This record gives sequence, structure tokens and C-alpha cells, in this order.
Amino acid sequence: MKLLVLGGTIFLGRHVVEAARARGHEVTLFHRGQHNPGLFPDLPVVLGDRKTDLEKLAGGSWDAVLDTSGYVPRVVTESARFFADRAQHYTFISSISVFSDLTKPWIDESAPVGRLETETEEVTGETYGPLKALCEEAAEAAMPGRVWNVRPGLIVGPDDPTHRFTYWPARFAQGDEILVPDIPNEPIQVIDVRDLAEWLVRGMEEKLTGVYNATGPAEPFTWRELVDTCTDVVASGPEPPAVHPHVTWVSEAFLQEKKVGAWMELPLWVPVEPESVAFSRISIEKAKQAGLTFRPLEATVRDTLAWFRTQPDRDWPAGLAERKESALLTDWHRTVAENA
Repeated sequence: MKLLVLGGTIFLGRHVVEAARARGHEVTLFHRGQHNPGLFPDLPVVLGDRKTDLEKLAGGSWDAVLDTSGYVPRVVTESARFFADRAQHYTFISSISVFSDLTKPWIDESAPVGRLETETEEVTGETYGPLKALCEEAAEAAMPGRVWNVRPGLIVGPDDPTHRFTYWPARFAQGDEILVPDIPNEPIQVIDVRDLAEWLVRGMEEKLTGVYNATGPAEPFTWRELVDTCTDVVASGPEPPAVHPHVTWVSEAFLQEKKVGAWMELPLWVPVEPESVAFSRISIEKAKQAGLTFRPLEATVRDTLAWFRTQPDRDWPAGLAERKESALLTDWHRTVAENA
């Protein structure tokens, strides 16, 4: 298969490239050269911005195009129209954030998507999902019957630049007392980037079309399972912490009272509320039937931690600051004592 990747040097894109090469495919990269430009020195690279430089690809033809960087329907329309006569198949990476109603668990691909009240190309927390939904429609309109719209959940694993999952293995590796939201039996859905990448390559080989939710694992794991897995991986690893990690389960009411930020500041945490019931209860039956498979949580935790340990010190975009976590735990213990 001749595969063109729009991007290919950041997280999902780089893992798709690696998975495609492992299966013997010929891969070309088209990107701006701003992130990891020398990552695949032996692959053909066309430098350019998809918004202005698609003509640099005018002489090429491909079996499949992978679009990991489409956020605005106008741009996706231009790209898909350009490739309509140059590629047999187009895969667009969307998001489960397209869904407008999360009040019912186990929603599938037929559930309603969000719509913009006012037309805009500004990507914000409120517009991201509706814009992705419009991008799906734009791709399909430009290449009808040849588009595979894939809606991942939170993508995790080695090379994740967000730290939203990495925070937990890394925090357990530090040891000592760890603040965890007191929702031990609530589910968590994430997809290991390697599982998603390998499935994307197989799906492009098969020329899958239509819309697919793509999160995981096969059955959601719980917060307690995440805690236990991180504890076990750290304890059995090559660098156990000086102080064994131990968890303090802190109520959601307390976290909200203290204005702890959900999802990013305290990664993976979304308050358990009626309007977000489906957030970690998205149906992936269609994707599983189409061959999406999952490695064990233990492998994702172990490999993510191993990758994290190779990274230089940096300011991560997600995660509870050490000083704030310590202050919150002190306040929590005081609150529990006062109410005893």
C-alpha cells in the first residue's frame, strides 16, 4: 500500500507510520517540518502547510491518505477534494467529542453530534467537537463512499505529549501519598496509541468506510484497577520509589469545592454527573467487530512509564502540581478529622 500521512511525526501519526512500515507499506509524509522533522530520515518527506501547499503533492497518487490534523471543515474539504483524484481512500481522525448528548450510557455511532450555533473556525473547548463533526461530513462529501471517519477517545501511551494519562504512572513512580478522586468503581476509557495505530493501518488496507468509535479497552477499567495496576507496575519495576505509593481517596465534592480542574489538572477525572454519564461509556462494538484489539492495561502503564523516564524535565500541560496536591491532602485530612 502507498500511504500518505498528513503529519506523521507527533504521537498518533508517528505510531501509524511505524505500524505501516512494519507491515511493509510505502509511506510518504507531508508536514510543516516543525515537530521532530528528522524522525524518519529514510522516508520521503514533502514539506508544506496543508492550508496553502497541497499543490506540492500534485504529481503523486496513493492508495490511502491519513488525516490526523484536520480541525476546520473548510481545510478538510480542500484536502479531501484535492485527493479525490489522487487517492483511493481517505481516513479522517475525528473524536468522540463530537457527541452532543452524554446523558445516556453506551451511545454508538448513530448518536446525535454537536452543532455550532454560530459559524466559526476558532477551535475551543466548546467548538472542537462540533467542528470535528463538520469535518467528518466535509470529508465524506468530497470523497463519497471512500472515507473512514474514526472517533478515538483519549489516546494514551508512549510519546503522548499531553501527560493526561502519563501523569498517573509517573506519579505512582514518585511514591508517597497520592490524591485520587473517590470514585473507585467508575469506569475509564482510553485507547493505547499502538493499538489504534495498528488498527488504522489494517483498516486502510481493508478500505473500511463509515464512522467508527475507537476508544478502549474491550471493557472499561475502573479507577481502582488503574490504581492497582500503577502500584503493581511501579513495585515490580527497575526503579521502585523510596517511599511506597499509597492512595488517599478524596471526595469529588471536596475537589470541586477546592476548584480542582477536571480532566487536565487532575487527569482522567470527570465529575460523575447526569450530563456526563456516557463520557467513559462509549460503545465500541462496531470497532471491535472490525478488528480493533487491545493490549493489557499493565502493558500500557509499564511502557508509558518507561518512555516517561527517558524524557528530560519539562513543563507538562496536564497534572496536579506537587505543592497543590500536598496542600489538598492536608486540607482533606483536616476535613475528615473535623467530621469524624
